[in-house]
Amino acid sequence: MTVSTAIARLNAADPDFARHLDHLLSWESVSDDAVNQRVLDIIKAVRERGDAALVEFTQRFDGVDAKSIDDLILGRERLELALTRITDTQRAALEKAAERVRIYHERQKQDSWQYTEADGTVLGQKVTPLDRAGLYVPGGKASYPSSVLMNAIPAKVAGVTEVVMVVPTPRGEVNELVLAAACIAGVDRVFTVGGAQAVAALAYGTESVPQVDKIVGPGNIYVATAKRHVFGQVGIDMIAGPSEILVVCDGQTDPDWIAMDLFSQAEHDEDAQAILVSPDAEFLDRVAASIAKLLPTMERAEIIEKSVNGRGALILVRDMQQAIDVANRIAPEHLELSVADPQAWLPQIRHAGAIFMGRHTSEALGDYCAGPNHVLPTSGTARFSSPLGVYDFQKRSSIIFCSEQGASELGHTASVLARGESLTAHARSAEYRILTQEKGN
Repeated sequence: MTVSTAIARLNAADPDFARHLDHLLSWESVSDDAVNQRVLDIIKAVRERGDAALVEFTQRFDGVDAKSIDDLILGRERLELALTRITDTQRAALEKAAERVRIYHERQKQDSWQYTEADGTVLGQKVTPLDRAGLYVPGGKASYPSSVLMNAIPAKVAGVTEVVMVVPTPRGEVNELVLAAACIAGVDRVFTVGGAQAVAALAYGTESVPQVDKIVGPGNIYVATAKRHVFGQVGIDMIAGPSEILVVCDGQTDPDWIAMDLFSQAEHDEDAQAILVSPDAEFLDRVAASIAKLLPTMERAEIIEKSVNGRGALILVRDMQQAIDVANRIAPEHLELSVADPQAWLPQIRHAGAIFMGRHTSEALGDYCAGPNHVLPTSGTARFSSPLGVYDFQKRSSIIFCSEQGASELGHTASVLARGESLTAHARSAEYRILTQEKGN
């Protein structure tokens, strides 16, 4: 197999740099009309025919010989069996990763709170977990047990009563690591269905699949399109684009390390994006040489080659300050600060899904076992959104209790504002609670 690299080289000093960068970053995660219509048809069928449609689509799309929905349900005992089928080393790794993810997310838990004003009025916020969450997990060989941990554990930490997992098993291919991860993470029910039909089942419910309040987890274009269509009926985590990594380096890290860090995201798929920013032109050359040297040794070399050549870049900047400015402009999913003193630059980072500090902190550690969630905003959405966390599985309700005196005092203010909006019923509703002696004043 012959592979070659022609990674783009950009210079922030060029007059057209902004335009070239925008072109490099552009990504449209939209479905074509054919995909969109197919998804709508699948959702309609699941809503109308429930379990029967799920069985039919699973037979057709996944090549699974399922006679009824019972053939697509895995009980808790099957998940426990998966734990015995993986190696001791794999089980230990899953358990350690799960423990670290759980400890980290425990710190995100929010508690209800209240305070009482001088007149006895009580204000506050009640934090309540979702009743049921749905977890979509890609199936077959391209399965990610780490995603099971990252999606299910925050839900359980939040107090979600039931976590329902859907995972396709194309041609009957079951991934034992995924099922073992589900067991360790505390998943309550598993259905071996996938695609848009699985999303529809979670959103609307069938005779066997319970309706959930929120759907989380990655999937292909059909899954992403279905999530768009069911949003509003249920909550969703995000519509994720291809994986991204941006490395900011001062030129002092081993170039082989940096090349492999770029590969770690490029190997996900051809549309993944890997970018290095540095003020050291010679270092960019050394990393380019490392890329060329290491690429033929990679198992997924063809995918990496297409990703690096199609959407990757080595960007030369004036200094570290401009490197940080470019990083904020890109708002990457993963940002590595591979520099001598990352803590000094941290306050200036405004937009990033996850920030990996220092030369020894590879992004891969965050994907699996560091503790923070690896479900992160992509395609520049880190400008306004955050990693998946416990807060995504909790709701917040406002609490308002007015004492007699408090209702009377607030009634005056509400009355003035309501009448200013010509909403007389609002005004009179508030005025009814104004104490008699105050009405006469």
